[in-house]
Amino acid sequence: MASSDFDGILLGMGNPLLDVSAVVDQEFLNKYDIKLNNAILAEDKHLPMYDEMSKKFNVEYIAGGATQNSIKVAQWMLQIPGATSYMGSIGKDKYGEAMKKDATAAGLNVHYYEDESTPTGTCGVCVVGGERSLIANLSAANCYKVEHLKKPENWALVEKAKFYYIAGFFLTVSPESIQLVREHAAANNKVFTMNLSAPFICEFFKDVQEKCLPYMDYVFGNETEARTFSRVHGWETDDVEQIAIKISQLPKATGTYKRTTVITQGADPVVVAEDGKVKKYPVIPLPKENLVDTNGAGDAFVGGFLSQLVHGKAIEECVRAGCYASNVVIQRSGCTYPEKPDFN
Repeated sequence: MASSDFDGILLGMGNPLLDVSAVVDQEFLNKYDIKLNNAILAEDKHLPMYDEMSKKFNVEYIAGGATQNSIKVAQWMLQIPGATSYMGSIGKDKYGEAMKKDATAAGLNVHYYEDESTPTGTCGVCVVGGERSLIANLSAANCYKVEHLKKPENWALVEKAKFYYIAGFFLTVSPESIQLVREHAAANNKVFTMNLSAPFICEFFKDVQEKCLPYMDYVFGNETEARTFSRVHGWETDDVEQIAIKISQLPKATGTYKRTTVITQGADPVVVAEDGKVKKYPVIPLPKENLVDTNGAGDAFVGGFLSQLVHGKAIEECVRAGCYASNVVIQRSGCTYPEKPDFN
């Protein structure tokens, strides 16, 4: 494929958040009732924690948000200018400006909706022993409107793309936008992908998630999310391989593509289910002392995976690229990476 064929080939939509990241302690986690390896939406009791983090700990500010992370990593892996686009909502403030600058520098074609009255969303990233917990205060990210998507200059990004990726977190914000994109994908034989994203999405946004499932050609998630999905659907199994197969066999809106389920399990092998069969792919081993934090590991895996999927590569190549990207990211703070990938 010529590089012009990749123009805007991959579109992401999601919640752009500024990560407020710090190594904290167990006492801090207990105080705010935070569990490691989890992702939640901030409640009132969590709101003072962002200030407390910046006073008590060494805080880094990193442009984040699950989908935006994945699209940035895909763009980094592709090294083709203009291959990726992204939409979401930010505030008209210094964090929003910083986000725009960061995403543009990363090579993304960003079309943000800018909310006049709400600050840019933040995500508290609490790290203990390399494991992370995410507490998202969506703010402006929660204000995305389907009217923004329908504007001709934004809908043009949907028309141009051949692959779509939307993290499950966006289900809480604009299910109408997701509906338009998934229906466009189905009608035009394009590839629509989503992520289970968090146990709370599988549990409390089950209905909107279920409306999307028939359209998903690829479903990503981790072992905790897969087990929550299984429990919520009454499947009575904790076996990740069985769950992956069952998700891949749920009904589909069109027969163009079979559904593939891709479940990561931290340091354990990646589980891929398609055609009623499971394959497992080992991840790249990493000595514990090289682990900085797991923030963005799953996002990076998806980004690496998608970078090869848009090239039409076989599934094992997609997984290999996903494992490479997440291995890079967990050795750094947040979802960040060196200037050029070293992936062949």
